[in-house]
Amino acid sequence: MSRITATFTALREQKRKALIPFVTAGDPDQATCVPLMHALAAAGADVIELGVPFSDPMADGPTIQRSSERALRNGTSLKIVLGFAAEFRKTNNRTPVVLMGYANPIEAMGYDKFAAAAGEAGVDGVLVVDYPPEESLKLSALLEKNGIDPIFLIAPTSIDSRIEEIAKLARGYVYYVSLRGVTGSANLNVEEIRKKLAELRVRVKIPIGVGFGIRDGKTARAVSEIADAVVIGSRLVEEIEKSPPGRVLDNVSVLVKDMRAAIDGR
Repeated sequence: MSRITATFTALREQKRKALIPFVTAGDPDQATCVPLMHALAAAGADVIELGVPFSDPMADGPTIQRSSERALRNGTSLKIVLGFAAEFRKTNNRTPVVLMGYANPIEAMGYDKFAAAAGEAGVDGVLVVDYPPEESLKLSALLEKNGIDPIFLIAPTSIDSRIEEIAKLARGYVYYVSLRGVTGSANLNVEEIRKKLAELRVRVKIPIGVGFGIRDGKTARAVSEIADAVVIGSRLVEEIEKSPPGRVLDNVSVLVKDMRAAIDGR
């Protein structure tokens, strides 16, 4: 059983929902990344999504775009991101780590080399935003061979045949994009998400996380009542961006603890 599956199994037994924060690796600087990961875990994160910075993050809004730009200016590469994961694993063998990014850096490294290196680093899942399922067969097989869950996005506009393809390949959880647009968008319609998740669960038998547009505890709580996991991205990255030097870990920890309490109904 993968670390991701074990985490969701334990949460289900506790009648709790997963909190999955997203941060961009190397933002605000490389030295902060691993301590930030530990701070997220200590504050209540069940899974950590670690963004691999890329120069053309097409699914991301301005906030996460800027975080990628900062990380790239800091010299953060895919190889360095894998090093962050390996360093985190030295003292945390419990919290799953999912790399989320785009195809180009993986193709530049090579499928075989990437999958092996990610497995060696202790990565638990990989989500490639711009790989549709029909172009993911080889990478998905290599990831599974190395003990890594291939994770996929499902959009509000995904057709039934595409959802069925994803359901066959996906492991760990699927990430439902709650909005038509980029990360950080507003106007989340919880009732619309409820209806869509009911439809998805006919085909998708693994946990479903919901992200894009969740910015406060009230919304996180509402989404947690209908989804298996709540993904918080732009709001966290925004907190990192506006925090003064020396306050990033404290400010992010407070925000994640607040989200955790809201999801748990405390």
